[in-house]
Parts: sequence; structure tokens; C-alpha cells
Amino acid sequence: MRSVIEPQGDSKGKPKQMSISVVICALNEAANLPHVLNRLPSNVSEVILVDGHSMDGTVDKAREILPSIRVLYQPGKGKGDALNFGFDNATSDLIIALDADGSTDPEEMDRFIHPLIHGYDVCKGSRFLKGAGTDDMPRHRILGNRLFTLLTNFLFRAEFTDLAYGYFGCRRECWPQMKPRTNGFAVETEIQVKAKKAGLKIIEVPSWEHRRISGKGNLRSFRDGRKILWTILRERFTMWSRARP
Repeated sequence: MRSVIEPQGDSKGKPKQMSISVVICALNEAANLPHVLNRLPSNVSEVILVDGHSMDGTVDKAREILPSIRVLYQPGKGKGDALNFGFDNATSDLIIALDADGSTDPEEMDRFIHPLIHGYDVCKGSRFLKGAGTDDMPRHRILGNRLFTLLTNFLFRAEFTDLAYGYFGCRRECWPQMKPRTNGFAVETEIQVKAKKAGLKIIEVPSWEHRRISGKGNLRSFRDGRKILWTILRERFTMWSRARP
């Protein structure tokens, strides 16, 4: 894992121009969407809102702010299901996942786009690199994240600094190797572990996580912590199983 960017271009040293899709998964986030959609970079080609059948006018608000937005209604339940559906339907060269609650900053997006244009397969945000941080993690969640990160690094010979953060991007052709089967909040962990197992070129960039602007999140620390642990162990077990003759 590298935390610096080494530009890679064509034979003339010029990076390839790539289209960019942004996938936003939302459930009752109408009050937060203005903060997110109004601050998207101008170089974004496609914005996809995957709505979990919101009851607060989330879809109407999104279309009011950004008439060109593509609205998809997720077929199942859970963040993992919504993320899968959005990424599967994205049409651009690069895909960026952005939270609808305002916790991930759209103005940081160029940090994620730049490495992908210059040769990396996956770019993930870290709240624990220099220049990064979080306003939304109590101490017990920070400790749990670090323990899961250490366990993952040991089991998969990785160098992650942050495991359970939802701000990331990838090249679209790499997505099939990263597709999760988890529907809940362990989805970010599974995606990054699968990227590592697939041998994709991964980079971490510093990101600042803000508190959600309005409403209440659905994350439950201990319940979802158990799911993250199970996801890590399951992915390691599948490696052992496939390695046997």
C-alpha cells in the first residue's frame, strides 16, 4: 500500500482522460443532499443516486438540485446492496462512492480521482494518515477500527491504515473483482479485502470525516463490529480453501 502518488501516463507522459461516475446511496437524506450535490466537482460525468425507498422526499430534492441525476431504486436492503447496485450500473471509467449524509467531503474528490487516472486500480480514503481525521468516531470505534485493521494487515499481508471507511473509488473494470456479498456496514471492509486479494494496485489518501449534517445514522458499533470481524475471517478462510490442492 502506498500513501504517495506516482503519476503514470501514456508514452508521451500525458494521463489518459477518463469519465467519472459518483455513486451516492441514500435513505431519507433529503436534508443533507444540498450540502453534497452542490459541492460536487465540475469534472464529474455522471451522478447516480441509489435510493432505499426514502419517505422524506430524498428523490425529489435530488432532482431539484441536479436535474441530470440518475435515480435508481435499490432492489434489496442495506448499504452493501445499494452500493453494489450503483456500481454495477455506473457507466464511466472511474467510480467514486460518496456518502449522502455529508460526512465525506465532495471537495476532496480530486484526491481520489488523481491516483486512478495515473495508474492505480483502487483509491481509498484514510482518516488516520497525516492531514486526515474524523469528527464522527468515538474512542471505542477508533479502537475497534484499529484492531480490525491490524488483524487484516496480518492475515492478508496488507498495509492498510483505515479499514471501515466508505470514501473510495476504483476503475470500473476492477469492480467485478471487488464486488461484495455483504449487505450491511461491513461492505467497505469486504471491498478493500477483496481488492487486496485480487492483487489490485491500491493507494490510500488522507480524508477528513465530518459529522452527518442532519438525521441519525443506522450504524450500530457492536453489532456491525461482529459483522466486520466475520467478514475478515470469512475472506481469509476462502483463501485457505482455494489454496488447498
